[in-house]
Amino acid sequence: METTRHFTATTYVVNDGAVALHHHDRLDMWLSPGGHVDRDELPREAARREVREETGLDVDLLEPETDVSVEAGRELPPAEHVMLFDIDVYPDGEVGHQHIDFVYFAEAANRDVDPEGDDEADADEWVWFTPEDLRSRDDLTTEVVQIGSEAIEKVESRSE
Repeated sequence: METTRHFTATTYVVNDGAVALHHHDRLDMWLSPGGHVDRDELPREAARREVREETGLDVDLLEPETDVSVEAGRELPPAEHVMLFDIDVYPDGEVGHQHIDFVYFAEAANRDVDPEGDDEADADEWVWFTPEDLRSRDDLTTEVVQIGSEAIEKVESRSE
């Protein structure tokens, strides 16, 4: 069986020591803003678009340091992480669908969530989690706890 892979972009949005998450009813899990990279987009563009559609927030994406300089192209600012997630796994263990997820960290100037997309979670469904909140919950996935905590730490260290 051939595995279908899609590129996605996820952004951990931080404001005042907390990260924004919403409970995705269909998937029954807490998630940060994210979604598929459109055919005409670069991953960072998709990350900003998804945040804007899902939360209405304009964010400042962190930009990890890079230093590659070439004549024939340009280096794209890297994601904080690139993750591979199995989406459809069959009883025999075969994987039919995966997401290659570009994970970004971003800072929001405020917590005024006002979704712009049509099928997005309502503003009151977004919850801001501190590192303590992330660690104390048993209904969060390991990547949300680990990467959410890392995002808060990195964004907060920029402000110091």
